Amino acid sequence: MLLIISELVPDSRNDFRQISNLNPQNHYIMATANWTVDPSHSEVQFKVKHLVISTVTGSFKSFSGTLDTISDDLVGAKASFSADINSIDTGMEQRDTHLKSAEFFDADNHPTLTFVSSNFKKLNDTQYSVEGSLTLHGVTKAVILKAEYGGTATDFYGNEKAGFEITGTINRKDFGLVWSAVTEAGNIVVSDDVKLLLNLQYTKSK
Repeated sequence: MLLIISELVPDSRNDFRQISNLNPQNHYIMATANWTVDPSHSEVQFKVKHLVISTVTGSFKSFSGTLDTISDDLVGAKASFSADINSIDTGMEQRDTHLKSAEFFDADNHPTLTFVSSNFKKLNDTQYSVEGSLTLHGVTKAVILKAEYGGTATDFYGNEKAGFEITGTINRKDFGLVWSAVTEAGNIVVSDDVKLLLNLQYTKSK
């Protein structure tokens, strides 16, 4: 799923014109710039297996991030990201309360998830491997994420935008999230592997 940056804006003739949606394969204008995540056009999700047979999706509703670029592509870029653990939302209040409790994220003592990149490795025109440090539940581990560059576009207000889809998988127990339970039939309630999915739209600082 590629993050597409486009908007439809009605003009005076009651039809629509599409704001620029550029081809990422031949359009790099990142250059030296500072970018910030636009939360209103972004989402941060995680997915975990329940009973090993289906997937539960959760999200963080409060988050922020920056991207500092120094070239026409992302080589040498620096990214940082943080999410508020208390903003977790899985669509079920009782489950959210449990996740924020000391048995899982322990939001009172570890209220923030953070990621700081250390290296962007270009794989092709749109794909990058992103190395960095993820801090969760008071534990910091090196992780490698995949980033798909969706291209750049200018919105209706003249703001330059860039879009990315970032994915990865972590083992929750590596970060001290060791709560576990087994049903009477022997099924594991929550899997150890957690998939991360971030669709982020950045705004270039003027």
